[in-house]
Amino acid sequence: MRDALAIVTKIISEHHAIKRHIKLAGDTVNDIEALFALQRTQSGWGRTSIAALGEKREQLLQTISFLEEGLRNHFGLEEESLPPLLGKVLTKAILHEHRRISEQIGTAKSTLAGIELEGLEQRELLSKKSAIQQSIDSLCQAVEEHAQREETILNMIKNTLEHNRAR
Repeated sequence: MRDALAIVTKIISEHHAIKRHIKLAGDTVNDIEALFALQRTQSGWGRTSIAALGEKREQLLQTISFLEEGLRNHFGLEEESLPPLLGKVLTKAILHEHRRISEQIGTAKSTLAGIELEGLEQRELLSKKSAIQQSIDSLCQAVEEHAQREETILNMIKNTLEHNRAR
């Protein structure tokens, strides 16, 4: 096994990168919110409004796909490297969270991909927006909470490893 301290430090660093991607996904949702606010102030819903919303949806899908790939790689590193440091029970808990997050990513992508915007009334568009926002908010919260829990554990391990090296 590679140096445990280097692995823990790398995983903590990846958590910071993942948090930036989560913020990017959240910012995209905020962009959608801003778009809806702008559209509500307009008297009609033209084709360009639907097209702009469709572009935002595609950007959000790309962001989620990018996050999904990054998490898949990150989870793989954790699942390969951390079990000797965590033990069976804690490893099992982390694997369970990884599966739950992966399922939420799939749900968010399905929600986005399954939304047809053409021909919808304002009320229906607002309902779709709400479904998008709820799905993304839930995903962002799950990833952020998971990263926080892992970072607490990893920082404890890191401190212990550094202390043991200093001896």
